[in-house]
Amino acid sequence: METIYFAGGCLWGVQAFIKTLKGVVSTEAGRANGTTNTIYGEYDGYAECVKTVFDPKIVSVPQLMDYFFEIIDPYSINRQGNDVGKKYRTGVYSENRSHLDAALDYIAKRDDSDRIVVEVLPLTNYVRSADEHQDRLDRYPNDYCHIPKQILNKYKNQTVKWA
Repeated sequence: METIYFAGGCLWGVQAFIKTLKGVVSTEAGRANGTTNTIYGEYDGYAECVKTVFDPKIVSVPQLMDYFFEIIDPYSINRQGNDVGKKYRTGVYSENRSHLDAALDYIAKRDDSDRIVVEVLPLTNYVRSADEHQDRLDRYPNDYCHIPKQILNKYKNQTVKWA
């Protein structure tokens, strides 16, 4: 199993979407690349993210990037939907250099690569979010989410077929 972290605005929807993907073993709501190891206190520069444990025999980083780009506006700086602020920036983080290289290659191959503002950086710090944020939309499906429901549930109960 391998681990990668996706920041795509409010983590509630990102987690709800990612956990439905074939090959994703587990997810956890958290904070990437802040400067402290606590969820309490002043904002410390983190991005809301979803820790994603996946089986690389089933899903690759480029495939995960395809999915990720379905739920984000890759041109928006520090904003996704109605969520505004640095903590809502888009990003891909990992301790595995090959994951970052694959993400950078994925972006570079896109026709719109010159407009994409998704951060791709080594993970320097991760802090798990409070329990109230874990699997939030499972418990409160009518809470606000910047991802439209038809996209949020697109792969739920589906077998994904690769081209």
